[in-house]
Amino acid sequence: MLRLAAFAVTSALAAAAAGPLPPLPLGRLLASPDRLTVNISHTGNSDLDGEYRLECRPVGGDHPEAEKACALLDRFAKDGENPFAPEPKRRMCTFQDGGPATARVSGTWHGEKVNATFRRKNGCDIARWNALEPLLPTARS
Repeated sequence: MLRLAAFAVTSALAAAAAGPLPPLPLGRLLASPDRLTVNISHTGNSDLDGEYRLECRPVGGDHPEAEKACALLDRFAKDGENPFAPEPKRRMCTFQDGGPATARVSGTWHGEKVNATFRRKNGCDIARWNALEPLLPTARS
């Protein structure tokens, strides 16, 4: 019993001598993982069309470029940007057609619900899609 008490005191003194522990990244530990479903259609390439699951923190799912897609989403979060926010109603966009490709992204990203649709029907939409590659596949017309 005396040995156990001596061990406890010695361990406590050793821990105190080592200095304070670094702070735990509680935000990351308590944050729920990102879980997204990406549904791609009408790209003109049957290999790209389909439904993919993407999980980040930790990386998982069946998305073909999961690590790169999670890294991209982490950059958006670090910059304080939400790539799934709706586009403003009034905007000036170039009149160009990027093809019929459509992507629907749903799930959870950084604790927020996601339900976003991406198309390539004008210059603004094409730029928005391209900014999310490789989460969304390269779909050039």
